[in-house]
Amino acid sequence: MRVPNSPLVVALLLGVAASAAAQFKDGEPGGPQVTGKSQVSRWRIGMMIRSTGGPCKGIVGYVPVPAEWPEQQVQVLKEEVSPGARLRYETVDGGVKIMMVSIAQLPANAEAKALVTFEVRRTEILPPENTDAYVLPDPKKVPANVKRYLSPSPKIECRDPKIRELAKRIGADKKKAWQRVEAIYDWVRGHMGYQHKSRAEIAAAQATGRPAIGALDVLRSGHGDCEGFTSLFVAICRAAEIPARTVWVYGHVYPEFYLVDGQGQGHWFPCQSIGSKGSARQFGGITQLDPIMQKGDNIRPPKGKNRQRLLVETLVMSGQKGAQPQCRFIREPAPRD
Repeated sequence: MRVPNSPLVVALLLGVAASAAAQFKDGEPGGPQVTGKSQVSRWRIGMMIRSTGGPCKGIVGYVPVPAEWPEQQVQVLKEEVSPGARLRYETVDGGVKIMMVSIAQLPANAEAKALVTFEVRRTEILPPENTDAYVLPDPKKVPANVKRYLSPSPKIECRDPKIRELAKRIGADKKKAWQRVEAIYDWVRGHMGYQHKSRAEIAAAQATGRPAIGALDVLRSGHGDCEGFTSLFVAICRAAEIPARTVWVYGHVYPEFYLVDGQGQGHWFPCQSIGSKGSARQFGGITQLDPIMQKGDNIRPPKGKNRQRLLVETLVMSGQKGAQPQCRFIREPAPRD
């Protein structure tokens, strides 16, 4: 039995801006730098479960939580877990970390909770100084965890003939890999109209796990929001054999693309896809400071067969007929002590 998701409480908790000098891990010289301004926020994430209609058995639920990335550091500050509830963390498809909660048995009319308070530090990414040092990766030689970002995903229809035709044409005259990707970036921003949506509207769509706007949707209509622009950019990049993926933050979406330096080391570079050409331009670096929810856009859920573009909170149960657990998923800013 699947319990529907309840509305999420999504808001941004602004932290104190501070300088940081953290770099990408050793062995990746010349790549994007994680440096400059940073922001710290605290989030309380988890679930509250109550049994109704009798005792419940075999309850399993999961909630996506912030994960470590070069530009994001995460610390667990507090765990509030009821007796009888077991909590563990897993990484799914290399792009999303989940908090898995299992309860063997919950008596009738009882309540269990699994809530974790995270502190998240997010830092700006600056583009590299020498962009000419990068080349397009060989699709046959990229690592498996990168090769997945050359294939279609839900609403990223990179093998559609229209998308393939664009990939052949846009930037074909550019000699440098950076210029080739930048041509795709400029084309999307210059040819598609931006349809503004508030953070609350985007967060509400994210909570459903079924974002509606994809690459072909934007191409047909000529306009889209941040998710639509990102989908089109990623689809064209993949059709041009340039790995690209979606980055999901609370109430926003942006893309990353992958190039290789002179030592054969691959690097992911972010950009802001929204806005008209020349407006709010951020290519190869990003000042986004919101906590990252997920990287990637083709996730196989732990409990289910259909791949999801964005993994969402889920609760399932196998138990006696008639038992109806009620679940309230929580994702809210946590106050500072």
